[in-house]
Amino acid sequence: MRNIDYPAEIARITDFLRDYSVRSGFGRYIIGVSGGIDSALSAALAVQAIGAEQVTGVLMPYRSSHPDSTAHGRLLCQELGIEALQVDISPMVDAYFESYEPESEPLRRGNFMARMRMSVLFDLSAKYRALVVGTSNQSELMTGYFTQYGDSAAAIEPIGQLYKTEVWSMARHLNIPECIIDKAPTADLWPEQSDETEMGIEYGILDKILYAIKTGSPLDAFAPEQVQRVQELIRKSEFKRHIPPMPEAPCSI
Repeated sequence: MRNIDYPAEIARITDFLRDYSVRSGFGRYIIGVSGGIDSALSAALAVQAIGAEQVTGVLMPYRSSHPDSTAHGRLLCQELGIEALQVDISPMVDAYFESYEPESEPLRRGNFMARMRMSVLFDLSAKYRALVVGTSNQSELMTGYFTQYGDSAAAIEPIGQLYKTEVWSMARHLNIPECIIDKAPTADLWPEQSDETEMGIEYGILDKILYAIKTGSPLDAFAPEQVQRVQELIRKSEFKRHIPPMPEAPCSI
């Protein structure tokens, strides 16, 4: 893996966020705060870039969300000194599934929740004249571990170049609360859901394989079944990483 100079990388990302805020003409950022490490780091970087008074955090729990998600999200907003809004997405999500798709499986419901959260965020971004900050990391982007047009929808992705293990390391440099750093990574889309269980591989191993693939390095140091699993995740999610394809320009007469 990479040997990152974290203070220098933090300065580089905050410069990027500050410059984009100025160039865009908005001057504010808004971010969905889930209580997890990715949104915590993204919010902390936004605060360092443009100040706490220009950043708004939005907590969007569903009725089955773990209580820690909201508690940790509020704790983060307090620690950063940013405004915290809370929007319960349960009535919006339930209205659709109870009326039209009551037999839907957890994955469909989880994806719908992610898209509903982005709908709320983008609506509030218009109210606050703020750009939506994304929270996706490189591990998620490469494996497709995100909801298309859900948590992947954002105006800017400040940690998209960092692997998950690097997110954890950078978070310690920014004094993110330990309870957020230490808890098991989860999208909290249904009870007991876990990133690593769902992907079938631990982040420590996943990131090393992803980095080797990204840099064209040999993969023979890893178990063949782990490499195959990661390659399968990348292959199956390829469509998520491209804008929708369209036919070429029509033929002229």
